[in-house]
Amino acid sequence: MSEAAKVLNVPHLLAASTTVEVPFHDVDAMSVCWHGNYLKYFEMGRAALLRTFDYDYREMEASGYVWPIVEAHLKYVRPAVYGQTLEVRTHLLEYENRLKIGYEIVDRASGTRLTKGYTIQVAIDAATRELQFVSPPVVAEKLARVLGR
Repeated sequence: MSEAAKVLNVPHLLAASTTVEVPFHDVDAMSVCWHGNYLKYFEMGRAALLRTFDYDYREMEASGYVWPIVEAHLKYVRPAVYGQTLEVRTHLLEYENRLKIGYEIVDRASGTRLTKGYTIQVAIDAATRELQFVSPPVVAEKLARVLGR
């Protein structure tokens, strides 16, 4: 079990990671990454994770569903600074009724944790705008292909 899954106290089903270098436009006058930008880094990691099972935003739309974020939780442990290379580690934690994705942002060189958290997305029928209380079958089908189930 990954450290992020241990922290969130749940096993993960699928994992991915992506690398980000903190750009100048993401920092304040002290060269510290502004707190709101961590959600942007989460998004980059989420996109990488969704691509691992062929359900990125284009595939979501093509399947007839949109998946808005309805909850986000972040815990800031240490600040990221200008020019620092980060690894955004993402973990699929739930998919049956919603997509719950866990995140851990670490310094790529040392592995030191900087931020952790999770997001929750729910399926909305794109045509009717109705909330789906169970994830559409396409999610389980795509995951089954990748996980060999």
